[in-house]
Amino acid sequence: MAQRLSIIVFPGGANLPLWTGIRQGFFAQLDLDVQPSYTRNSVEQISGLVKGTWDIGLTGFDNIVAYQEGQGEASLDREPDLFAFMGSDNAFLRLVVQPDIKSYANLKGRALSVDAMTTGFAFVLRKMLALNGLSEGDVTFERAGGALQRYDALKEGRHAGTLLLTPFELTGRSFGLHVLQSASDVLPHYQGVVGVASRAWAKDNADRLDRFIAGYLVALRWLYQKDNAQAACAILMENVPHMTAELAAATCGLLLAENGGFDPAARLDSDGMKIVLALRSEYGRPQKILGDYQKYVDLGYYYRAVARI
Repeated sequence: MAQRLSIIVFPGGANLPLWTGIRQGFFAQLDLDVQPSYTRNSVEQISGLVKGTWDIGLTGFDNIVAYQEGQGEASLDREPDLFAFMGSDNAFLRLVVQPDIKSYANLKGRALSVDAMTTGFAFVLRKMLALNGLSEGDVTFERAGGALQRYDALKEGRHAGTLLLTPFELTGRSFGLHVLQSASDVLPHYQGVVGVASRAWAKDNADRLDRFIAGYLVALRWLYQKDNAQAACAILMENVPHMTAELAAATCGLLLAENGGFDPAARLDSDGMKIVLALRSEYGRPQKILGDYQKYVDLGYYYRAVARI
C-alpha cells in the first residue's frame, strides 16, 4: 500500500511538476500517495510545517531563513528546524500593476500588497522599488496573503500593484493588469521555491523523502520532453481554474523555458541563495548579517534520490 505524504504549497503554476508526478503516476510508482494542500499565506504554511501538520512543503527559500533566524512573521511554540532539500525555480516573480501605472513614479503615494512584511518576497519588492528610485516612504505596504489572495485584491482594485508568479500575470491581462517589471531584470539570480521539511521529520522518514524527490525529478524530465508539451498543458488546465488552452500554452512556455524556467534537475542555485541572504541581511529585523547558505540546506536526500533514478 502506498505511503501517504502530505505537502503544503501555494496555488499557482509552480506546482506543475508536482501535479505531473501525481497525474502521470510517478509518485505512485514509488509507492507514494502525495496529497497536496494549498495555503493562504506563508505564516499558515511555515507554522504548519513546524507543528507537523504537513510532512513537507514547497516554499520560498527566504521563508526557511526567516524562521530559522527568528525573523518570521508568526510566533511559533517551538524552535524550528527547517531546511531545504532541493530547488525548483527563481519564483517567476513579476511586479503586476493596475492599468494606469506606466512607471515606478506612478506608484508614489499608492498601496502595494505583500504576503507578509518579514517573509515571502516582500524584500524583493522593496529592492525593486529602491533600484528604481522609490524610497519606502513613497508607498505603503498592505498584507494581503498568498499570491491568489493578492491577485484577487489586485483585480478588485484594492492595491496599485503586487509581486505575482506565473500564470497570474497572464490571467491578469484580461482585467487590464500588466507587468511593470520582472524581478529577474534586477536580480538575475534569486533562489525562489525550494522543497522544505523539518530535519527531525526527514531523519525519521528519509526513504519517503528520497522517493518524493525521485518522483519529482522524473516528473521534471517528463515535462522537458517536447513530445509531452500538449499533455503538460492539459495537466495545467486540470489544476488551474479558468485556464484556457491558449493560456496554458503560454504558461508552459514560461515555466519550461530553457532560460528562466524550472531548473530541469531541481538544483539549488548557490548564487541565488546568496542573494536571498543579502536581501535578508539588508531588510530583516532584528538585523543580522547572513552569509552561509549551507546552514539552511541538506542535499543528502537529493543525492540519494538522483542515484535512485
